[in-house]
Amino acid sequence: MDAFADVMGRVGAWCGQNKYLSSIKNAFQDYMPATISGAVAVLWTSVLVNDSTGLGVFFSPIMVLEPLNSIFSAINTATIGCIAVGICMLVGENIALANGEQGAYPAVLAFMMWFTVTPYSWSIGDMAAYTPAVEGTMGAETTTVTISELLEQALNSGFVAEYNTFSYDTYADVTTAFSLGDLGTFSAIQTSYMGATGLFTGLIVGILGMECYCALRKVDALKIKMPDQVPPGVAKAFEVTIPTCLALIIVGAVGWCSTTFLGLDLNSLISTYVQEPLKQVIGGNIVAVVILYIIIMLFWCVGIHGNNMVSAVKESIFTPMIVENMASYSAGGTPENVLNITMMQMFAEWGGSGVTLGLIFAIFIFGKKEDTKAIATLSVVPGLFNINETMTFGIPLVLNPILDIPFILAPCACIVVGYILTLIGFCPKCVVQAPWTCPPILFGFLATGANIMGAVSQIIVMAVCTVVYIPFLLVYERQDNA
Repeated sequence: MDAFADVMGRVGAWCGQNKYLSSIKNAFQDYMPATISGAVAVLWTSVLVNDSTGLGVFFSPIMVLEPLNSIFSAINTATIGCIAVGICMLVGENIALANGEQGAYPAVLAFMMWFTVTPYSWSIGDMAAYTPAVEGTMGAETTTVTISELLEQALNSGFVAEYNTFSYDTYADVTTAFSLGDLGTFSAIQTSYMGATGLFTGLIVGILGMECYCALRKVDALKIKMPDQVPPGVAKAFEVTIPTCLALIIVGAVGWCSTTFLGLDLNSLISTYVQEPLKQVIGGNIVAVVILYIIIMLFWCVGIHGNNMVSAVKESIFTPMIVENMASYSAGGTPENVLNITMMQMFAEWGGSGVTLGLIFAIFIFGKKEDTKAIATLSVVPGLFNINETMTFGIPLVLNPILDIPFILAPCACIVVGYILTLIGFCPKCVVQAPWTCPPILFGFLATGANIMGAVSQIIVMAVCTVVYIPFLLVYERQDNA
């Protein structure tokens, strides 16, 4: 056990000191208030003030608040819809901080780097492939069409842009314009690049682009030295001018090479060959998720915060999946991702790591030892808010071979049961990123879009978890009394 603890301790120390893992973890933690705000906006527009999928179906007076939906839709776009931008800026700032840079400028530079590899000029004539979609929705008698209508109906994808208006006599003229490229060009940033689809691009650009900038900052020959009489702020601005320019050129050149020689912009390249494969191999694989939780719990067994150790990997893979579900749900579509960061918190992290609230229930029902009951009583309130250090170090679960077995098995059993319940349709897919401190049952209710079956599903896994802990608790107390 000592040898195992030593190995895990070394791995944990490396993970904790790795600036890339730490920067990714910190970026997602810092962005959490924004994602929760976006979740509140989704709840407002899709669950509360909505007469087709929400409370408005049963309580029509609430629809008097419908004019406010535009505010919450904007909040959702600004937070969930722009997560790639926010994470890019935050991870860039954290990388710069790890390299000794100070101030907010690195975050702004990270955004500029992201923008240099993001397409923003589009040709309407290039969209002839979408003509059938337009035909199916517009009909053959349309006489006047705006570019915004064409984009909305043909692409069903949001753009941040302004459009000109073109008029045609018949639908045939529209299709001809498509084929000839007569509809012109426009400038826009596709919203998918700013949201979940672009998240990996934001991470990679934020990390590698900022490393490039920091390396250039260390080259004295690239620093413009100003006289001592110049104010420090002005001197600093000149000092970083050349590194900034060169870093932007390098990042922009990478994006240009991707588009020119590979035929894909950098975001599409990363999404196709990095993000999607990871999503399929790990994000959509329950076996991989179970292995991930085994690793997390093994760290905890030797006293290392397992979630912190793997959060960079877990957040970067599974956060985009809940963001995709939220975007689909808020647009009235059908969410696709069964596994996502919220679903994992709902089924495998309620009550804290190791779902130790189940152990507390087991102690209340079958526990005999007064000291164990006292610790459980002390831990029940924090446990309801998914904080369990009093249990982990109070029982203790750390370096406790008997209770470490269910400590590892319980979250794995819970995530598998939750996955099955969701897969068969008993539990709705998670579509709202609830705060991690939200109490269980309420968490399940909110995470599934205020669906009671989400709460019921969480009650089921709580019962499963308690059953897993009971026999090991009895053995532990019997051995402790021997």
